[in-house]
Amino acid sequence: MPSDTGTMKADGAQTSGQFSTFFVADLFFGVDVLRVQEVLRFQQMTGVPQAPEVIEGLINLRGQIVTAIDMRRRLKLPPRGGDLMPMNMVVRTEDGAVSLLVDEIGDVLDVDLATYERPPENLDPAARELIRGVFKLKDRLLLVLDTERTVDLAVGRAA
Repeated sequence: MPSDTGTMKADGAQTSGQFSTFFVADLFFGVDVLRVQEVLRFQQMTGVPQAPEVIEGLINLRGQIVTAIDMRRRLKLPPRGGDLMPMNMVVRTEDGAVSLLVDEIGDVLDVDLATYERPPENLDPAARELIRGVFKLKDRLLLVLDTERTVDLAVGRAA
């Protein structure tokens, strides 16, 4: 058991007990707050011909070109309603900044690291392979998103 309850880096699960949260459909996700660069309203995008279907396009973020991944498509969920505009959660990855298009941005939560568990077996396989684990909160589960696996488009692709 780690001596510092603020970090649990043995398996890279999280580096702090704070998570920036967001919703995709009825799923509640968290990303380590230290990985989040910024949160933005929907930005105009440039389409990318022949890109994988999960890529919504590219956004120009103050001169930085950022790939936008639609999390509904990534999780194999039904499309967002036509009147609902996604939000951008820009996260830092090993390959640079990537925008995750999500339905709604939540709050930054402090979690009790003692409530961390492995992903439940009954979680949809598309979501299960993109999360590291869950935190049991009072009224729901916080799914901890593995940002590196999420932006690795080979993960989840049919062989």
